[in-house]
Amino acid sequence: MADDQLFVERRPQGDYAVRRANADRASVVLPTQAEAIDRARELNPERVPLVERQRHTDRGRPDHWRKP
Repeated sequence: MADDQLFVERRPQGDYAVRRANADRASVVLPTQAEAIDRARELNPERVPLVERQRHTDRGRPDHWRKP
């Protein structure tokens, strides 16, 4: 995975963190998933951020990553 890839994941507090691959700390924490996705796109417009799945779907399950 490239180091410039950004990930949007839900935190236990209920807000959303934008992280780079292998980062210990979040680049930014925002209250909604939509805001976090928009910020991830601003931080790196060259790459599509990956978003953590929150529920079971016909295409995946929680803890897998999807494109927004």
